[in-house]
Amino acid sequence: MTIKWKIKQFEALSLQELYQCLRLRSEVFVVEQNCVYQDLDNKDQKALHLIGDFDGKIVAYTRLFNKGDYFENASIGRVIVDANYRDKKWGHDLMDQSILGIKNHFQTHKITISAQLYLKKFYESHGFVQTSETYLEDDIPHIEMKKE
Repeated sequence: MTIKWKIKQFEALSLQELYQCLRLRSEVFVVEQNCVYQDLDNKDQKALHLIGDFDGKIVAYTRLFNKGDYFENASIGRVIVDANYRDKKWGHDLMDQSILGIKNHFQTHKITISAQLYLKKFYESHGFVQTSETYLEDDIPHIEMKKE
C-alpha cells in the first residue's frame, strides 16, 4: 500500500482534484469537527497543494505557503488525512512531505503553523515547538508552533 505524493500550484489542479481536496477539507474540518467556518479563504490561489493519492482518491492533503504569504515564515496548513485511512499513519508521511516541499520549493527550513492543540505531540514529533499561548480559532483551541 503506497500513497503517491504530488505538489501542484492552484492553477495546475484539475477540476476533479480541486473538488476532492475541497470535499476532504469539508468532511474533516466542517462535518467531523462540527465547525462552521469559512474554508474558502482566498488563500488557495497563493498556496502549493500537496496531495496524497491512494488508488485514485485523494486521502491526504496540505497547503504550503511561502514566507510572508500566511505567516512571516513559510507555513503548512489544512493538514488532513481522510478518516478512513488514519490507521495507516500517513499523517506522518504527510508532514514529512510537507516539510520537504517547503524546503524544496521555498528554500527555507523555518516553518510556522497554527496547530490544533490536541495535535501538539504529533507536531512536536516533527520538530515543531509551541511558541504561543492557547487561542481559539473557529472555536477550536490552537497554538502557534515553529520549526527552525
